[in-house]
Amino acid sequence: MKKTVVWGGVFVTMDEERPVIHDGAMLIEGDKIAYVGARDEALKASADETVNGAGRCFLPGFVNTHGHAAMSLLRGYADDLNLQVWLEEKMWPMENRFTHEDVRCGTLLSIAEMIRSGTTCFVDMYDKMDEVAGAVEATGMRACLTRGIIGFPAEMQEAKLKEAVEFARNWHGAAGGRITAMMSPHSPYTCPPDFIEKVVQASADLGLPVHTHMSETAAEVELNVREYGARPGFHLNRLGVFDRPCLIAHGVHLTDEEIALLAEKDVRVSHNPGSNLKLASGVARVPDLLRAGVLVSLGTDSSASNNNLDMFEEVRLAALLHKGVSGDPTAVPAWEALKMGTLSGALSIWLANVGKLAPGYKADFIAVDIDQPHYYPQTDIVSHLVYSGSGQDVTDVCVDGRWLMRGRELMTIDMERVMRDAQRCLDRLTG
Repeated sequence: MKKTVVWGGVFVTMDEERPVIHDGAMLIEGDKIAYVGARDEALKASADETVNGAGRCFLPGFVNTHGHAAMSLLRGYADDLNLQVWLEEKMWPMENRFTHEDVRCGTLLSIAEMIRSGTTCFVDMYDKMDEVAGAVEATGMRACLTRGIIGFPAEMQEAKLKEAVEFARNWHGAAGGRITAMMSPHSPYTCPPDFIEKVVQASADLGLPVHTHMSETAAEVELNVREYGARPGFHLNRLGVFDRPCLIAHGVHLTDEEIALLAEKDVRVSHNPGSNLKLASGVARVPDLLRAGVLVSLGTDSSASNNNLDMFEEVRLAALLHKGVSGDPTAVPAWEALKMGTLSGALSIWLANVGKLAPGYKADFIAVDIDQPHYYPQTDIVSHLVYSGSGQDVTDVCVDGRWLMRGRELMTIDMERVMRDAQRCLDRLTG
């Protein structure tokens, strides 16, 4: 088993008992972390590889808990529109034309962007998911994948559900455990109640969580009340969705009663501040969710609605946005925002050994160049990462003990080819 020692540097562990270690060391054995702490010459002597960490900060890789990776092909294609117009008139018609090659190329483009900006694990809800899983397997990323199911046309429901079930059976636990799966009815407004119940039953049969969009816009909530006589949270609860382990995306428009329900049912929320702001969907009540005990993580959504996948931006937005909206500078402290992007993200998708630099945890971590003006003077490294940091500062990325980027060079992806292929796909789609 290969032993690698990261020597020197600053370690932000996301461990409450010892959150920051200055001039420390980390031992990696195979795919796991074996030691994080003070520097010890014995560690260095026994290593197969020694990494000089001077001028670097090491922290767990970001976990992006909601997205649609293949939609990177549509970055900049349709901006500055409200959600329903954006979806129904722009996104869905174009996505209906996506081929398997388009999904593969768009996903690879997103994975390259995510690795370069420090994301080591992501959630993806889309179609043609075998292509997504294949890209994850080939590039060394970690991902929680799900075939998103829209419940119309009605005659296609059974075929779509069968496809989602087969995907989950084939890929859950694949790529050495780096790939896990969920079941995903797209949303309450795109799936009839009886169809959602079928997806919930399938998730129970497979022993998998449920992931869905919920309460992203006020219009969506109003539609749900008109059609089903209940707000989305209570509607999904009576359909059994919250009786399964569940992660919802957005949760922007929630009442006190819905927040209490999410807390009671241990429903996790993926907060997508960048996408929600760009689509003018609103601002989620994150401080209230946190106070209620709801586990909140961060997602970018697609780069067609964001328009990038830099989790540093989402972390900073989570820290700043809620201060501004609430008038309370303590609403989401820097540590909480960084935790939402790392450890809380891992826990939100039921990964108990990801998101922390600690013995027994997976060797999923990133290195950030802190020998730059915007990290000086060296005071509070967590504050600097959240309020000053950028995905462009990431120099190295490791997943499962394997280097995916070293010295800003991607190790598992031909980036020039990926960008060229993505442009070729868009040119064909729009030609």
